[in-house]
Amino acid sequence: MDIIMCGVGGQGTVLASRVLGDTAMKQGFQVRTSEIIGMSQREGSVVSQVRIGHDLNGPLIPDQAADFFLGFELAESVRNLEKLGPQGIAIVNTQKIVPPSCYLGASSYNEPALLDYLQKQVPTLILIDALELARQAGNLKAVSAVMLGAFSAVYSEIAAAEIANELIEKLPEKLKDINTRAFELGKTYAEG
Repeated sequence: MDIIMCGVGGQGTVLASRVLGDTAMKQGFQVRTSEIIGMSQREGSVVSQVRIGHDLNGPLIPDQAADFFLGFELAESVRNLEKLGPQGIAIVNTQKIVPPSCYLGASSYNEPALLDYLQKQVPTLILIDALELARQAGNLKAVSAVMLGAFSAVYSEIAAAEIANELIEKLPEKLKDINTRAFELGKTYAEG
């Protein structure tokens, strides 16, 4: 199973990839991961590749081969969509983080065009407002928990409870309840 995750620094993309990788290893799967992290910790491009299975080779997923695609930010999702296979499932957070070049007038952020492109290119697309669900859970920084919950609703190889437990183990005590709620909100949304 090949999973691509992409977003912007600070959204929890790296945390989500580690949660999935560690959960899979505890279930007896081999795991290979790769991460590309942008120039800045916050608001730089982040792409994580997670391969789960048996007899795996390298960590890099070829173009048009990923089974699952988790896009944490709208424009980054479009930018990395070439990794998704033709039968793949994409879960895309509709959150937009406008880059500084747009504020400076060097480029534009055309949200309707980005959404239209995704809807035309991806046969199985789940658009989710993970930022709003994280807010409902109690913390805007729980986007990764929402995305993992949504993913757990469409990925059957590992039980959702196992993914949620691994996430909660990696967090400080004060964030566990919020992230548990965020995970469940994401899961419920994707199931509906």
